Amino acid sequence: MRGTFLSLSPLNRKLLRDLWHARGQVLAIAMVIASGVATLILALGAYGSLEETRRAYYERYRFADIFATAKRAPQYVEDEIARIPGVADVETRAVSSVLLDIQGMPEPATGKLISIPETGHPALNRVHIREGRLPEPLSTREIAVNESFADAHGFRAGDRLSAIINGRKRELIIVGVVLSPEFIYTIGPGDIVPDDRRTGVLWMRYDAAAAAMDLEGAFNDVSVKLMSGAEPEAVMDRVDRLLEPYGGQDSYTRDDQLSHAFIDAELQQLGAMAYIIPPIFLAVSAFLLNMTLSRLITLEREQIGLLKALGYPSREVGFYYLKFVSLVTVLGVAIGFTAGTWLGHELTQLYTEFFNFPFLVFLLPTNIYLIAAAVSFAAAFLGTLQAVRSVVRLPPAVAMQPPPPTRYAKTWLSRSGLTRYVRQSTLMIGRHIIRFPVRSILTTTGIAASVALLIVSFFGMDSVNYVIDVTFSQTSRQDISLNFNEIKNDRVRHDVANLPGVMRAEAYRTVPVTLRKGLKEERVGVTGLPPRTELTQLLDPDFRPMKVPDIGIVLSEMLADILDVRRGEMVRVEFKTGRQREVLLPVTGISQAYLGLTAHMDLDLLNDLMGDGRVVSGAHLKVDETKLPALYNAVKETPAVSSIALLNKSRQSFRDTLAENINTMTAMFIALSATIAFGVVYNSVRIQLSERGRELASLRILGFTQGEVMLILFGEIIVLLLIALPIGWIAGYILAGMVAAGMETELYRVPLIVDRDTYAKAALVAIVSTLASAVIMRWRIARMDLIAVLKTRA
Repeated sequence: MRGTFLSLSPLNRKLLRDLWHARGQVLAIAMVIASGVATLILALGAYGSLEETRRAYYERYRFADIFATAKRAPQYVEDEIARIPGVADVETRAVSSVLLDIQGMPEPATGKLISIPETGHPALNRVHIREGRLPEPLSTREIAVNESFADAHGFRAGDRLSAIINGRKRELIIVGVVLSPEFIYTIGPGDIVPDDRRTGVLWMRYDAAAAAMDLEGAFNDVSVKLMSGAEPEAVMDRVDRLLEPYGGQDSYTRDDQLSHAFIDAELQQLGAMAYIIPPIFLAVSAFLLNMTLSRLITLEREQIGLLKALGYPSREVGFYYLKFVSLVTVLGVAIGFTAGTWLGHELTQLYTEFFNFPFLVFLLPTNIYLIAAAVSFAAAFLGTLQAVRSVVRLPPAVAMQPPPPTRYAKTWLSRSGLTRYVRQSTLMIGRHIIRFPVRSILTTTGIAASVALLIVSFFGMDSVNYVIDVTFSQTSRQDISLNFNEIKNDRVRHDVANLPGVMRAEAYRTVPVTLRKGLKEERVGVTGLPPRTELTQLLDPDFRPMKVPDIGIVLSEMLADILDVRRGEMVRVEFKTGRQREVLLPVTGISQAYLGLTAHMDLDLLNDLMGDGRVVSGAHLKVDETKLPALYNAVKETPAVSSIALLNKSRQSFRDTLAENINTMTAMFIALSATIAFGVVYNSVRIQLSERGRELASLRILGFTQGEVMLILFGEIIVLLLIALPIGWIAGYILAGMVAAGMETELYRVPLIVDRDTYAKAALVAIVSTLASAVIMRWRIARMDLIAVLKTRA
């Protein structure tokens, strides 16, 4: 080993010695670089793997491109759809929402019953069998259920459950557990995140399903697979015209399919993380390398001059320091590759389980590693370019002279005489900060960056809690929402009000519409509310309660932005059921909503426009919680109810699901941010110790205690930390706003909410990281050889 070392050139031996001498700083910088690289690989790797897993799943199991529904269409319409130019395959189904009565579960669950062909597998939206089998042909009670629902209840082949289908209660036998590309992300009515215990998907053979739904020889749902290069809009237009006589609603593409849309939203979040977070780490690492290399060059001026005097060209000496930077960066990139690959795999595995994929395609293409390495080296070289340039330009005669001592001229403060009341140690701290302003600014910036990252990681939970409060306490104030299997006369609200434990009942009606303004359009459900509603409260953009107007339509803020429409302007409303007429309505209000795209209007106005009389499609209930078991039993025996939404359980599920995800990401960001804070503080103090070793050793000989020396050494960092905290809070708030904007989708908005506790927690992590550096440096000072320090560098 020694022979190998001696065989190296003198400059390379010096390089290894310098790296070992600065090993603590080298490792700290490498960890910051590694954090940036790992975050980039983590985000891009998880993004690519999730996208590729979804693409492969869709392709293998023939996920449809276009979806449409009707009230009751005869089977021969399927052949007409198949003849539309651009259609590669088509499959019709009987689909219905059902209420499920599960033994041991007091509240009713909601299910979606889907027919499959009488023999074989579906042609489109095929299912992956996890356990058991599909129902036998001609079976009337056999079903397959989705895996997440089965796992939540411990269902296995042979277990039974009851379902209310089209008003009739039936006992069904589970024969298989399956997955479907159509239900990667399963959301129940009124829910925001999956609640596998209360939401299930059931597959039954067509003859049995159609008979239960009174759809023999007919269908009410159609899926279409397009040929390559086909225009979706042209196909959807033809499908809509064919289904219009049979109560058809607007067809829609895969982009508007709920499960697909939620995965798209998650991919968008990963993309936002990849483009916002890694640059912060790489910028800090560039600063640390610059600071370390600049100090190394200052300490080695005489050596640089001697090397040049002995004939080493300036280019070779400059290249030596570039090699120093390169080796530090290589170490950081290597650690980042390892950590990023592992974290990316773990995150992708988590997504695979959360989104119910049957397999995982873990994809980390070479170009991701090349991009991460290239960006890291670019940041490192740009950060140290000025320092290396100073080496190349330094004449040997000048280099061999010691650097001029720092001039501590009197400032306005010292001339004022106020310094007589200040301790000498405090003056030393202040003078050092003022005499090295660039370094002080960069150190402050690095600490502030770690605080800002923590604000970004912590604000998510603050925003979630705020959304929960606005959605479930201010906007949707009901306890339970019932959906009927078909529209009912509004007198049904009296029957609902008489159910056990119901303290208040308010009927509503939801109708699918297409809203148009100019060339922009959006498919939504418009909800008609009674004029004196109390359980559904609309809020204006300033969060003040709004009344449901007698005329016009109220749009959520996001929906208004998508359509580019403002209050007082007209919007075209095309109703997709009933008379299927188009009307122009004024936008009489803009409401605040964080979840989904919403539209509301007066219930009587909606019914007048639909021409159906005084009808409703559901009811919101405020209930006495002590009587919930009796209410649940009554609902299970009510044929008119097709689904139920339990708002309290939805709220808890929303909180628990997002809290789990956010806590995982928060833990990762705490580690990354602490790495930045530690790296910045440790390097800064280590350089100060190197620069001021003789000064501090002299103070120890003059009688200063270790604690007093530590105060002088760390006093500067403490001052800079106190300055950095408010800067980091402000920067974190701005970065959190960027992340919130990057995560905004049609499904939900993330409000920018940062609580006081978040600022405190971010400050605490930065302080703890600083204290960790202090502990390490105290150990080094305790081992300081005072005589040796006075002779050589520290």
